Amino acid sequence: MLRQNSICFLLSDNSHHHHHLYRAFIYNSCSSSHSYHFIFLASNIASSWYFQTLFNFIFGAPICNFYNMAHVIMYVQDLSAQLIKGKVDWKGRTAQKDKHGGTRASVLILGAFLFDSMATMALAVNLITYFTEVMHYDISDAANQLTNFMGTSYILTILVATLADTYIGRFRSVLMAISVEFLGLGLLALQAHYPKLKPPLCNIYDPSTHCVQVSGGNAALLFVALYMVAFGSGGVKAALPSHMADQFDDRDDKEAKEKSSYFNWLLLALCIGGAISLTLIVWIQDHRGWDWGFTISTVSIFFAIIVFAFGLPHYRIHVVNGSSALIEIAQVYVAAVRNRKLQLPEDSTQLHESEIDKEAAIQADFLPHTNAFSFLDKAAIHASSEEEPQKPSPWKLCTVTQVENAKILLNMVPIFCCTIIMTLCLAQLQTFSIQQGVTMDTNITKHIQIPPASLPMIPITFLVIIIPVYDRIIVPFLRKLTGIPTGITYLQRVGVGLILSSLSMAVAAIVEVKRKQVARDHNMLDEIPILQPPIPISVFWLSFQYFIFGIADMFTYVGLLEFFYHQVPRDLKSISSCFLWTSMSLGYFFSTILVKIVNKATEDITRSGGWLAGNNINRNHVNLFYWLLSLMSLLNFFVYLFVAKRYKYREETHESTTENASHDLHKEYSN
Repeated sequence: MLRQNSICFLLSDNSHHHHHLYRAFIYNSCSSSHSYHFIFLASNIASSWYFQTLFNFIFGAPICNFYNMAHVIMYVQDLSAQLIKGKVDWKGRTAQKDKHGGTRASVLILGAFLFDSMATMALAVNLITYFTEVMHYDISDAANQLTNFMGTSYILTILVATLADTYIGRFRSVLMAISVEFLGLGLLALQAHYPKLKPPLCNIYDPSTHCVQVSGGNAALLFVALYMVAFGSGGVKAALPSHMADQFDDRDDKEAKEKSSYFNWLLLALCIGGAISLTLIVWIQDHRGWDWGFTISTVSIFFAIIVFAFGLPHYRIHVVNGSSALIEIAQVYVAAVRNRKLQLPEDSTQLHESEIDKEAAIQADFLPHTNAFSFLDKAAIHASSEEEPQKPSPWKLCTVTQVENAKILLNMVPIFCCTIIMTLCLAQLQTFSIQQGVTMDTNITKHIQIPPASLPMIPITFLVIIIPVYDRIIVPFLRKLTGIPTGITYLQRVGVGLILSSLSMAVAAIVEVKRKQVARDHNMLDEIPILQPPIPISVFWLSFQYFIFGIADMFTYVGLLEFFYHQVPRDLKSISSCFLWTSMSLGYFFSTILVKIVNKATEDITRSGGWLAGNNINRNHVNLFYWLLSLMSLLNFFVYLFVAKRYKYREETHESTTENASHDLHKEYSN
């Protein structure tokens, strides 16, 4: 109907106003053969005919079109309905629903996440082998290095999320993160390839040898490269889920349904990438060398960059708002402490709120005052009744909406704390369970072996099958029974995972007792792995604990992602996934602390100098450590039941997708 580069004039029926011409630019995808196309809008058909006759006589018919105002208004309303507030395309124009986002864009994001998982999953389970066999760390020290690496990776999500919201945006954050990850993996491949950059070959398990641990410049290179990977991996986890969520509109019923499956498909991409990583890349690391393994990971990250960047023209890109939700939350606590001596007003409407007219503002931008955690309300008290000459510092006076955001997060803290131990259990499957597998029979057939680090493939393979079944069959069935869109509540899903993690640790303890009993029966407690035959017990005995924990993964971690994303207010959705990653980070760091505490506490009552000390896992007491974790997880589950029962779900609000039609069009195309 309307052409690009069209100049529009509004013509009034009143002869007194005929000399007033209002110029605006109207956008449409149709091309124009003229640099500028003149369009005249009249309020009725008679006026339209009158002006058309006049101006066609003056300018000529080819450059003048006349339209009834009612028809144009209908067109503008239809066009504005396709615009999505708060999202732009790669050229900075307001994103359009039919051109940007949706399934097409999310598939590319999932593809990038798949390649990223393929590159890094092997590190999460096999890096302890690299630390022990190549860099010559003791088993417990190697386990702590791995958990420190994983913990750092997850805690950095907060930094990247803050950068994404405040300065560079989510798309650029993901692109920056995977680029740093690419460089880090390249450095690791370089170090693994050249002998001068690593210690001489030596078997750390042989007590008669003295292996030199990596040190000096080589150690610096190792940790610089490793923590570049940690930063990149953390950045992807921080920004990519939120960027993918940006591709769906909550107010569109079709897109809302697609978005409800988003977290499950994200886990599926993680599982597929992880499956390739835990088979192909782990096998290459163990049989072709770590240099080849790191090189394949580097290539995988390169493909992640290409796939992710390819989707740029199709993405809905979140507009950077210039402030960080985390900083605003911190301001609430600082202001509440600074105003602690002030008296709360009896009328909550006297608390400070933005000067924007609340009636005209978007509902989702403002939160009503609640009475919970009233000590935080002091952050919104005016220090003086008199108007201050300057705008007060945000570290001294916050809005009610800021305070309510802080209350929402504080309300979720008990749930958050109860999930930390889940990762504490996971850390043991990535460290000590791998070392158990090194001592066991890894043969599948006479000619085929499975590396111990590939055992997580068993639950991952199951998840690849069960996730589509769960999403397409089980959830709709449960939805009919419960009336809940997700089948069961988020907290119910988390609770199932927590009890399964306790069961997984109990099974791990039983399997370890079995493994040591077989070693004792065959007089192999002091056998040297790699140099001597393995203990005659299949490594697949470890698959039981991996399988149970894999199911726990699907329930707890995906449930937490959904819980945090849907329960936080709009301003905090961009960092919602960081709450899960922070929980996991603390779990990894607590694992490091717990290993040291257990070794110190049992130092004088064991021959090995601690339950987990030394390089001979057959003489250690990993089974007792597993029982400890199982008991801790069970107690944590009962605490979680108490906390979850008292939690009140926050009522969700939808974001508005459009503003006034004329405002959108003028803002978009007036230059």
